[in-house]
Amino acid sequence: MGDTWYISMLLLAFAGLIWTVRKKIKSRPIPEAIRPGNSLPIFSALDEDGATLSSLSLRGTPTVLLFVRGSWCPFCSRQVANLTRYYNEITSTGARLILVTPQPLDTTRRVADAFGVDFEFWLDESLAIAKSLDLLSVDSVPGKHRVDYGNDTIWPTSLVVDAEGIIQFAELSRFIVDRPNPQKLLAVVKRLQK
Repeated sequence: MGDTWYISMLLLAFAGLIWTVRKKIKSRPIPEAIRPGNSLPIFSALDEDGATLSSLSLRGTPTVLLFVRGSWCPFCSRQVANLTRYYNEITSTGARLILVTPQPLDTTRRVADAFGVDFEFWLDESLAIAKSLDLLSVDSVPGKHRVDYGNDTIWPTSLVVDAEGIIQFAELSRFIVDRPNPQKLLAVVKRLQK
């Protein structure tokens, strides 16, 4: 990719940072529904083929669930890029890696394809999952993206769920710009192997 792409990403990141500061987004506590030690709540999503999936289908396999705002978000794109370096290590443990997003999956798939990884994507188009897990981020899509993606989105969140469906790790981004270190997610998944 050329210098123009990197400059564009830097400008988007800077604009997002300014927008975040302007909105004075506060750190969010982990909602009760996804606190470690709790069972992962039951919810439904769509896969890339439009088939309905249930969180119950995750039982039997450790899973890393990442709730991402969308490919329009430079911080989410950076998170996916950082995660690609650990993708093989995470999935080699037998764990699934699923990105839950409210934006059209074909758009999200292009981001993953650009990084050469085979993430699973679950669609929360109506934000029903975000609402049920108390992860709704109201009026937080930047102005120019609202035409395509609406006003609301998912609060960036990472979960690690064990094979029995118990949440072992939960981290919400303190601010829109930060994301958990992928090494932390990998360490939790490896601990589940023991």
